[in-house]
Amino acid sequence: MIPPAKHDPPRMTFQCRVGTNVFAVREALLAMTRTAPLADLHPDRRDLAEIVLAEVLNNVAEHAYAGGPGDITVTLSQVRDRLWCVVTDRGRVMPQGQLPPGTLPATAGVQLADLPEGGFGWHVIRSLTADLNYTRDQDQNRLSFLI
Repeated sequence: MIPPAKHDPPRMTFQCRVGTNVFAVREALLAMTRTAPLADLHPDRRDLAEIVLAEVLNNVAEHAYAGGPGDITVTLSQVRDRLWCVVTDRGRVMPQGQLPPGTLPATAGVQLADLPEGGFGWHVIRSLTADLNYTRDQDQNRLSFLI
């Protein structure tokens, strides 16, 4: 994990707790996009951040908590023109204790109507972030990345 450099401290930080149902995730995303530091990003970068955060939060809700109750903590910090994101939860550990590879599902020759529903999320997350890191410390998952 590469946190913001000591010589370049975050200018602004926002933190929130998110529930694990789709409505709580959506409500939290709306709040984040309307509040600094996310609201202060260029609209293109803000849109990318919202896509990544939606994927991450929905993955935690669906897989780490398996659709059950729980809390997710999101911390967003502005470091120069980038957004440092840290997402923590107490759900299940990632498979094999590491990030999924993010390989795309096979789609060659597949009709549009027959494309798989899922399987694209980790590819999207990996493609739109930098310094992506996952750790499990005792009973807590920690995912951090830069946008």
